[in-house]
Amino acid sequence: MFVPSLCNWCRRPDLNRYDRNDRRILSPLRLPIPPRRQDDNKLIIPYCTEKVKRFFDAVKRSDLVKHREELERERETLSAVLKKMFSITEDAASNEEIRDRILSGGKITGTNMVVMICAILIASVGLNTNSVAVIIGAMLISPLMGSILAISYGTASNDAYLVKRHAVGFAVQIFMSVATATVYFLLSPVKEPTEQLLARTNPSFFDVLIALAGGIAGIVGQTRKDKSNNIIPGVAIATALMPPLCTCGYAIANGNLRMLLGAFYLFTINAYFIYIASDLMLVLLRTPRVRAMTFTEWKRLRKKMYRNTLLVLLPILAIAIGWNR
Repeated sequence: MFVPSLCNWCRRPDLNRYDRNDRRILSPLRLPIPPRRQDDNKLIIPYCTEKVKRFFDAVKRSDLVKHREELERERETLSAVLKKMFSITEDAASNEEIRDRILSGGKITGTNMVVMICAILIASVGLNTNSVAVIIGAMLISPLMGSILAISYGTASNDAYLVKRHAVGFAVQIFMSVATATVYFLLSPVKEPTEQLLARTNPSFFDVLIALAGGIAGIVGQTRKDKSNNIIPGVAIATALMPPLCTCGYAIANGNLRMLLGAFYLFTINAYFIYIASDLMLVLLRTPRVRAMTFTEWKRLRKKMYRNTLLVLLPILAIAIGWNR
């Protein structure tokens, strides 16, 4: 063993390189103190056996290994904390629950149609009387957001039937909203455009950013385990899908084509970029697909998205160029 051999080495003076008179015993192991140099008065490291050298080398290596393991453990802990902090799959609901929740919100039923007509009437009154609180109340009860998310889910799951069904339902909702607003503004005695009506006729790049952020927040709120969150109402207020349609009804009732184009373009920006953002988030959440998509189909779909996005952004680019001139 190592310890007995070291003790034996210390006990025998003939194995020690130093003279007896120069040795002093410091410990039970009888380790010697080396003599001092005459030139610099520093301690000379005593001669050690090969086993002692191996022992201290092993201690150094073990300390380095432990230090390295501690550093790696700290790095793993930090990366895990950051990954958990920005993870969107940490508290996500099951795929079946997400599908049922999104598709049920996009159904065109009698209840949804009645609620939508009531929301259109409330928003029209708010725009006509320049009341912000009334407009916010109408946006909170509007069911238009559910149809857009349902179309996004159909695209992410590669289900053409869902996309067609909810796209037709969304078109019916748009038509009924504009028709209801038109009838109201035809019967309304107030014909002058208010500040809230005019604010819905001048879209900008800020509306694109709001729609993108609203689409991301909306789909994240719909895919959480906790149903009792206030994300969807906040997105409905921020993106403002209902007021532009009411403004379209006002423009039709008063024969103002320029206001009609500006308001409908604002609605198109909000609806399209909510759809794009929610579709991308559903793809990141790995929504199960009804049918596997080939590389050619994926390439064709990507080209269509690029083309449609460019077409939607062209009027804003033209407006921005006109303002700079």
